[in-house]
Amino acid sequence: MEKEKIVVNTDGGARGNPGPAACAFVVRRNGEVVFKEAFFLGNTTNNVAEYTAVLKALEWLIKNNFTESNIFFEIDSELVVRQMNGIYKVKDVKLKEFFDRIKSLEKNFYFPISYTHIFREKNFLADKLVNEKLDRVSRPATLSPEN
Repeated sequence: MEKEKIVVNTDGGARGNPGPAACAFVVRRNGEVVFKEAFFLGNTTNNVAEYTAVLKALEWLIKNNFTESNIFFEIDSELVVRQMNGIYKVKDVKLKEFFDRIKSLEKNFYFPISYTHIFREKNFLADKLVNEKLDRVSRPATLSPEN
């Protein structure tokens, strides 16, 4: 029996680098979204946000019993994809910590995890979730009538 295919889109972004940052992931089974979530990360870099999205997606997949599925990450960060696939070395100390944590989590999965680069246009939903999260956080607070 062939195991189900799960496609995970991730994205991260920072407004300023570093600056206010967020990440998001979207999980699809048979083309249908089964879960999506975005996180505000405080002030950090774009690359940290990209890696955090992959890490949070893997944690969610493990927690929700997708460890025997075929997992295919589709990411618009060439850096993350090339580092995860061993094409580029991870030289930055902070990114190396994320890389090592992700590689450790991969050991929970029955099949090797695939990381593929896609263009931003194909990563629309994850990108939209990141921007919505950043928009909500960066809006100025409104004063209540009693202020």
